[in-house]
Amino acid sequence: MPHAAADLTTAAPGSARRVADVWTDLATDTTTPADFSVDMVSGLPEPVARWLLRSIDVGAALRTSVIVTMSGQIRIGAWRAFEARQIIAARRGYIWAAVARFGPLPVRGFDRYSDGSGEMRWRLGRLIPVVTATGDDVSRSAAGRLASELILTPAAALSPGVNWTAVDGDSAMAAVEVDGTIHDVTIHVAASGTLDSIELLRWGDPDQTGFGLHRFSAVCTGELRSDGFGVPAHTRAGWGDLEAFIDFDTERTVFL
Repeated sequence: MPHAAADLTTAAPGSARRVADVWTDLATDTTTPADFSVDMVSGLPEPVARWLLRSIDVGAALRTSVIVTMSGQIRIGAWRAFEARQIIAARRGYIWAAVARFGPLPVRGFDRYSDGSGEMRWRLGRLIPVVTATGDDVSRSAAGRLASELILTPAAALSPGVNWTAVDGDSAMAAVEVDGTIHDVTIHVAASGTLDSIELLRWGDPDQTGFGLHRFSAVCTGELRSDGFGVPAHTRAGWGDLEAFIDFDTERTVFL
């Protein structure tokens, strides 16, 4: 069950009211996590060990679910300010609920992946639908996004559904299993142990020419620590060689 520090943040935000029951399910974990110890990184590629030893306090309960509060800019035609809360349950699902501004009017809604299904649902001023998307392509893309959210749930790097392979002294690749499909996520780790960037081939249609596998990457800077974990303080992400489409600060994390 969520620990006491999470009590005020586990309720779904208004922009995700339609999937409040899914939010509650993702926020609920009946397992009792082990506590992190240095010997747990034995045998992992050196960059992964360096990252985990920096990102998880010895003795911290290895929680793999988190609620993240963030704000920044998202490119929808032009760059637009947004505020968001996201719940992530590693390898199970996520809901990203946000409000962005189009002049005086808000666009609010959510992206979701849970129970093997993806969805995007956004409205202008609560009334006018601007994006409603479901189906196999949306689900496959959302599953890839969930795999990449490993950077916000570092304890998940130790789960049985994540297998690591060394790339070089600063990089390693995680084979992340999500609902029976493997997603290969490469992390790049600074000498300090913080994450520099991640990348993967993710299903999507970034250039509006049809769905396929495209390089997706995120550049990370800084570190935000809470509940015994450190995650990137700032992230900028995008597809391939296209301009980044999201740039945000992580303002708060509550591990469940």
